Amino acid sequence: MSSFRQDFIRFAVQKKVLCFGEFVTKAGRLSPYFFNAGLFNDGASLRNLSQFFAQAILASEVPFDMLFGPAYKGIPLAAGTVIALAEQGRNVPYCFNRKEAKDHGEGGTTVGAKLHGRVLIIDDVISAGTSVRASIELIRAAGAQPCGVVIALDRMERGQGDLSAVQEVQRAFGIPVIAIATLDDLLGYLQGEAEMMQNLLAVRSYRDQYGVKNE
Repeated sequence: MSSFRQDFIRFAVQKKVLCFGEFVTKAGRLSPYFFNAGLFNDGASLRNLSQFFAQAILASEVPFDMLFGPAYKGIPLAAGTVIALAEQGRNVPYCFNRKEAKDHGEGGTTVGAKLHGRVLIIDDVISAGTSVRASIELIRAAGAQPCGVVIALDRMERGQGDLSAVQEVQRAFGIPVIAIATLDDLLGYLQGEAEMMQNLLAVRSYRDQYGVKNE
């Protein structure tokens, strides 16, 4: 496991963004862990999260020209990550969309740089993939090319069929999905923490029951 992925899992646990216990998912499953990226809710944690996003993007070596953050959660992620990328020597523009088109002032449905070239979409997670699909449609309508999606955590969990939401996006649109960390990374972290043995067994059992295979 790459060191930054392990560091991210540890950071998420420390911030209680990643919690262990019994949580009911949208699919009605009883999950032994819960990830709530909305709890990265202060300046220091957003800075650290943005740095992890930048590391994951650069490590992926996916070519891109700009970032797009879907409203609303993707907006601070895009803004924070372009700052972190600039600090790493990669200065790129970004933009985000409005939920409703503005009919006065500058107008339009996006704010920030004009969508152009290869656009990397950034969001916290992919659940049903609805936000990604809407973003891809918007980017293509502007004459730009969606080149990938970057998220914080890939739960690697089956949806209604045999594929996860991440795998469905990859297959439907032919673009990569980059995650700072995955469920496999979480398991790797738990294996190295003796006091987490009970959580390790619970997460491993959940992975066996609902997980997808790596492609």
